[in-house]
Amino acid sequence: MSEQIGIVTWINGPVVRARGSRHVSMLELVEVGEDRLVGEVIGLNGDTITAQVYEETSGMRPGAPIYGTGLPLSVELGPGLLKSIFDGVQRPLPLIEMESGSFIGRGIRLDPLYRKDVWKFTPVAKNGDVVSGGAIIGTVMETDTFEHRIMVPPDLSGTLTWVAEAGEYTIEQPIARLKAGKEEKELTMLQRWPVRRLRPYKSRLGVTTPLITGQRVLDTFFPVAKGGAAGIPGPFGSGKTVTQHSIAKWADAEVIVYIGCGERGNEMTEVLQEFPHLVDPRSGRPLMERTVLIANTSNMPVAAREASIYTGITIAEYYRDMGYHVALMADSTSRWAEALREVSGRLEEMPAEEGYPAYLAGRLAEFYERAGYVETMNGNSGSVTIVGAVSPPGGDFSEPVTQHTKRFIRCFWALDKSLASARHFPSINWLDSYSEYLEDVAGWWREKVGADWLGMRNRAMELLSEESRLSQIVKLVGPDALPDAERLVLETARLLREGFLQQNAMDNVDAYSSVQKQIRMLDLILHFHERALRIVQHGAPISVIHNLPIVDTLIRMKTAVPNEELEKLDGIQKEIDEQMSRLDSEYR
Repeated sequence: MSEQIGIVTWINGPVVRARGSRHVSMLELVEVGEDRLVGEVIGLNGDTITAQVYEETSGMRPGAPIYGTGLPLSVELGPGLLKSIFDGVQRPLPLIEMESGSFIGRGIRLDPLYRKDVWKFTPVAKNGDVVSGGAIIGTVMETDTFEHRIMVPPDLSGTLTWVAEAGEYTIEQPIARLKAGKEEKELTMLQRWPVRRLRPYKSRLGVTTPLITGQRVLDTFFPVAKGGAAGIPGPFGSGKTVTQHSIAKWADAEVIVYIGCGERGNEMTEVLQEFPHLVDPRSGRPLMERTVLIANTSNMPVAAREASIYTGITIAEYYRDMGYHVALMADSTSRWAEALREVSGRLEEMPAEEGYPAYLAGRLAEFYERAGYVETMNGNSGSVTIVGAVSPPGGDFSEPVTQHTKRFIRCFWALDKSLASARHFPSINWLDSYSEYLEDVAGWWREKVGADWLGMRNRAMELLSEESRLSQIVKLVGPDALPDAERLVLETARLLREGFLQQNAMDNVDAYSSVQKQIRMLDLILHFHERALRIVQHGAPISVIHNLPIVDTLIRMKTAVPNEELEKLDGIQKEIDEQMSRLDSEYR
């Protein structure tokens, strides 16, 4: 039970100061005022306690009590997380709506995980087993297709003296007893873990496997590895949220954690309405069955935005520890940074660039550092891949959040408003984006796809870069001033842009491209270029190349050839060769 530790003396928005006990810890969870609003200690100076409150403080007065819990801000972990929708401090939003309507009432306390549900437990450990933190003692089917592995809490180890028989239990009922030294502890399916503490693992592993998203511009040109970190910066309306939705739907991760951090309410409403109806392409069942949503919209208390990021990453690490690959979407880290800036300003701290606190870079580093491909405590391997959206004001990539983010990620997907205005989606600018995982994942492409992916990708990037240079000349003197070989570069780059990089998320065939389809499409466009280049060198005008029927076929193949019918691409290669051979014989 929490006890009173002080009296509130100063209130400034979400930040309060209280005078009271010296026996309070940094980052301790506190309850503020008669409504017992959730807060967290962020400063101690003698007997003065500074706390940030994760709920609306309007109406609070000096003299209000503040209560200590002796515990850090923690999340509940166990069966029932999947399919759930939480706010930034893990309160279940659907249950809150039933209790207080469309807006969160102050001081509402609801258990994040429902206590009365029973789960069918199957033990895998037995009496007498010596176990350490992370060891799997049993399994539960959390959904019809997802196995939730019940683990020993990371900070416990000892000998199992009793394991429950297979049967149905609630998350609070004992399922095992563990003897650690002279103590015997009861284990349940429910665990708690402080959100600001990294969950432990045995060792980090190399990131050599790409996270396959089905988006050609990402997988083929700018891949992110499982356990890696990527940033999606872009101005308003450039498609950040839709890109993250596509990744969430199609990525080959087993669990999705989606954090809507400070985004507009209508955008988050779209997510909450869409996700329950999205079908998981792998199982044919609702995508929500392997998704956790954290919704903290811009009209919710600003301090809770900061907590939402840590709540999400802790849940992601929990599933990683079971041996799963998790993809975490944070939309958007700019709103999180703005929350840091507001709280810092109310604390009267010295501002750094653009008013952000001096520790902005450190907080971003802490967050992205929690991505990784690891050997877990139970010997399995799992990963957390972080995809963080950044919303730079006016699309200015030189602002602090984007610049600091670039220091801690190895994959940068720069969204371009001009591409979005031209209806080119995903609007990822291929000249401003980069991936440092190319060499790391090249071996996977060779082994799994059996093609020189990196060589082909680099050749295509050369053509796109050359097109950018030539387009500047074209603007000045027109295309007719270029030799035909250079005009062919413009033609091939157009095929790459319209036939490969552009992808329609609403088209049943084009929404997802298998890696086999991606590499074959790229190969066909490059093959077309090589054949056409030889003919142009023999004196053929570029107009005859442009008018070939195969050009339209190459642009339409992304929607005309399903992933299951790749043999049709062999027919397209045959058409290229036939049409080029006819031209070759004419101009040789």
